[in-house]
Amino acid sequence: MTVWDDLVGQERVSEQLAAAARDADALVTAAASDAPPPEASKMTHAWLFTGPPGAGRNQAARAFAAALQCVSPDRALGGSPGCGFCDGCHTALVGTHADVSSVAAVGSEILVKDMRDTVRKSFTSPANGRWQVILVEDAERLNEKSANAVLKAVEEPAPRTVWLLCAPSIEDVLPTIRSRCRHLNLSTPSVDAVADMLIRREGIEPAVAAAVARATQGHVDRARRLATDPAARERRASVLKLPLRVEDIGGALKAAQELVDAAAEDAKQLAEEMDSKETEELKAALGAAQGGRLPRGTAGAVKDLEDMQKRRRTRTQRDSLDVALTDLTSFYRDVLALQLGTRVALANTDAEDVLERLARSSSPEATLRRIEAIAACGEALDRNVAPLLAVEAMTMALRAG
Repeated sequence: MTVWDDLVGQERVSEQLAAAARDADALVTAAASDAPPPEASKMTHAWLFTGPPGAGRNQAARAFAAALQCVSPDRALGGSPGCGFCDGCHTALVGTHADVSSVAAVGSEILVKDMRDTVRKSFTSPANGRWQVILVEDAERLNEKSANAVLKAVEEPAPRTVWLLCAPSIEDVLPTIRSRCRHLNLSTPSVDAVADMLIRREGIEPAVAAAVARATQGHVDRARRLATDPAARERRASVLKLPLRVEDIGGALKAAQELVDAAAEDAKQLAEEMDSKETEELKAALGAAQGGRLPRGTAGAVKDLEDMQKRRRTRTQRDSLDVALTDLTSFYRDVLALQLGTRVALANTDAEDVLERLARSSSPEATLRRIEAIAACGEALDRNVAPLLAVEAMTMALRAG
């Protein structure tokens, strides 16, 4: 199993990255033997991965990072980097490789303080691996200061440093940064490709795999979660019942409260799993005895960690609401398809009776207004409107039609 096997429906991108990894391997080998570098190399120092949610931008970037760090002996025999089994590939894929640094947005932005150490590291030589790889998972969330820090590093990189930036579209990244990157655009995988991946990699029954792939419309991560997590399936089923619960004002407001509460519970569960462990690890690193007081001058580090954890809880709640809004949009898209009599395959076949009922009881114009209300809710959340206010406005608009 190579590192490219996780890139569902991205054969063209996999071929380009595999060719670049081969040239990168040749560059390192040539440098070690004082041989002249290969001509017309497909390798470059900065890459920009774009594509819609679920296409696998981060997976593609991490697979490329693993291929760059591959130490399989098969390479010397003509094999391609990215075996997926060697120590370099494995540690890069699971996030423990010393020379692969990953930065993701904890809150709504990637702050300059979150980038400072990473940018500094990008100017150093690899400690153990073949390349120093910097992976920025949410490049669209770089604010002005952090983007400028990245720009300076991308303009004059160290000889063995590679920047991998991931964003939804090329317009989400500063022109000065994207002009210095090689751009790869990923497309949404087909439903059949996602279902095939779930059957082969996760051992999911074909019927279940086809249903969740269709429900998520090619979103690989969400399809995997729906197929393997019963709680995720329950949350989705609850969201799909929401359109039937907004027939009166009381029902609309109650549905909004329950939707926000469910997202907050998701954030709380993640916090309980991660926060206490991170806090104990930091205290141990600062020299605090088990259950004892912190040494002098270390309270600031603990406060920084608490601030980061608070931002992460907010981001997690927002991400959970985003999933619910996506499910609702998919639901009303199916209603619209039935109203217009199109031959587009329904995504939510498990709720077909409800879809037909709503399609008969409303007009296509009302359905479009409801889809617009869901989009407006997402935009309000982007502007940091209180989640309950934004969702209540949406459910009232869904009621009005």
